[in-house]
Amino acid sequence: MNTGDDPDDLSAWLRLALAPGLGPERQRHLLSAFGLPGAIFAQSRSALNAVVGGEAADALLATPDKAAIETALAWHDEAGNRILTLADADYPPALLQSADPPILLYIKGDAALLRTPALAMVGARSATAQGEANAEAFARSLSEAGLTIVSGLAQGIDAAAHRGALAAGSGSTVAFIGTGADRIYPAANAALAREIAAHGVIVSEFALGTPPLRHNFPRRNRLIAGLSHGVLVVEAALGSGSLITARLATEIGREVFAIPGSIHSPLARGCHRLIREGAKLVETAEDVLEELRNRVEGLPAPALRKTRGRSSGRTQRALPVASTDVGTTSPEAATVLEILGEDCVDIDTLALRSGLTVDALYAILLPMELDGSIARAAGNRFQRLRRP
Repeated sequence: MNTGDDPDDLSAWLRLALAPGLGPERQRHLLSAFGLPGAIFAQSRSALNAVVGGEAADALLATPDKAAIETALAWHDEAGNRILTLADADYPPALLQSADPPILLYIKGDAALLRTPALAMVGARSATAQGEANAEAFARSLSEAGLTIVSGLAQGIDAAAHRGALAAGSGSTVAFIGTGADRIYPAANAALAREIAAHGVIVSEFALGTPPLRHNFPRRNRLIAGLSHGVLVVEAALGSGSLITARLATEIGREVFAIPGSIHSPLARGCHRLIREGAKLVETAEDVLEELRNRVEGLPAPALRKTRGRSSGRTQRALPVASTDVGTTSPEAATVLEILGEDCVDIDTLALRSGLTVDALYAILLPMELDGSIARAAGNRFQRLRRP
């Protein structure tokens, strides 16, 4: 049944979704009790009261917001847009099987991606350069292996995961947002959002025009977990929203993965807690694929090249070739410190990320080592001791 092709029927779904004071749970109770939305609005107040209470019954029988319904129908008719209902044959089955599926989904882009094998990738908004590099590298490898990458379009790890999936060439990424589908938040990700709408898909359960309200983002997280076979947490502080997504995934039987980090980094502590609580520690994309092969058909055999996030092929901004007269206050030194992040990084990885030769890097690193900005560790690795 494809309710989206019947404007009158879709109008009734929109009226139900837009009725104030009703959440997905009570909306589903009404659908279970009476059938499609048209039948709900044909009921008496006493019948509705018996299912959802008098206040909700009054809201259902009040004059509908015709302007909001007409705006949504017009948006639905625009190229690339679609509103899916719970009764639509194209509604993603993974969400149908989750604990709290919304009755409407506002779709911008390729709705078919919502029915493909998916992995969620989430993490800190204020991510380190290392964390973003890991997210992008993992997302690209996992997308190339046949997984759709799901995230929340936030800055930091979310944005890096979307970029990595798009870079794989398949466009296999889904962005669940905490605003109306006609709004983009944060504004800094507007260009990325346009690329996702063109090559992937943006999804919202919230009415058009909904602003970025704080309480909408935890609700969005349940959809990120629900659509996916597993959740990979790249970087997360204690108390992070990413840990909420991981908990929701565990509650509905999804796999949880976490990338470990430096014991000195606050953004690694959430991942370390997840690992202590049973999340699978991963260092390569293959670690994730190995765990998911029993759940997802069509994933490649273990011959997949192991791509570590730390030594990824992510394109980093190139540094100018340094002279031997480089102080720790120079732009070159500051950028090397940013690339180092919180972990020990070997010289070859630094060369890969920076685009510099090893000799040029040593010319930058030596004065930094002498003045205490960095320290040299075993294995010709370097670690930042203070920020520029």
